[in-house]
Amino acid sequence: MIDLHIHSTHSDGSDTPARLVELGRRAGLRAMALTDHDTMAGTEDFLVACRAHGMTGISGIEISVDVDGGPGSLHILGYGMDPHHPAIHKNLGWVLDGRAWRNERIVEKLNELGLELNLDEVRAYAGEDVVARPHIARALIGRGYVATVAEAFDKYLAKGRPAYIDRYRLNPEEGISMIRETGGIAVIAHPFTWENDDARLEAGLRTLQSFGLSGIEAIYSEYTPEQTVTLLRLAKRLGLLVTGGSDYHGLAKPDIALGRGFGALSVPDTCLPPLLAALGPDNPWVTAPLQP
Repeated sequence: MIDLHIHSTHSDGSDTPARLVELGRRAGLRAMALTDHDTMAGTEDFLVACRAHGMTGISGIEISVDVDGGPGSLHILGYGMDPHHPAIHKNLGWVLDGRAWRNERIVEKLNELGLELNLDEVRAYAGEDVVARPHIARALIGRGYVATVAEAFDKYLAKGRPAYIDRYRLNPEEGISMIRETGGIAVIAHPFTWENDDARLEAGLRTLQSFGLSGIEAIYSEYTPEQTVTLLRLAKRLGLLVTGGSDYHGLAKPDIALGRGFGALSVPDTCLPPLLAALGPDNPWVTAPLQP
């Protein structure tokens, strides 16, 4: 069993990279990828821990990209990227500046709504690099304005709610190009979050393939068995790699367990060899290759 979609304290997760590997080992995982939002700052610590535990570890990232139309948001996972490549620092610098600007505006909006909050309080709940809406949600919980992260999003922070503010994102071609330029493989994350119509999803995936998309996250915590089958068939038809993961965040998504999602998730080891083959045998950001 493997988990190729997890988050640490470097973005909006509650466990350090080293702690994630320890938890993964206890959960019986044989391979993991660290996919923090818009940062690869935890990569070194993560891979050191993977080597220490004899586990396959893969560098990674999750980026949100800007799309016109469609009912949802589009996220791209990158695997096997060089975290020190200049393209990472250039592109993610713009993205993180956009996040900082949005956080300031969200706090201002909340203040206008009569909710006293400041950025120092939010940062106290944040990890080591990325400050995001889940941290604002936790600050609202700390103030007693809401009881859960979900309530904070439903009332204030989700798109269409009174404190929502959009931010700068790369477009899909820029995001995929950055992943490929830095030695990685681009995979669409939880595609039904982006588009829930099968025909439109297939058309969108074909467009993303023209930009260099290589895979699809077909196995995911929130999918029904029927949705998983649909995505597996779509991956086969389009010649896309298949990946899967829990989207584990720890306290931010307490019902999702590492490797197990809501309890029934199981990403098979067989998903890993095609991904490793695509990354190549000499990729330095993959450690302890899984043995048959």
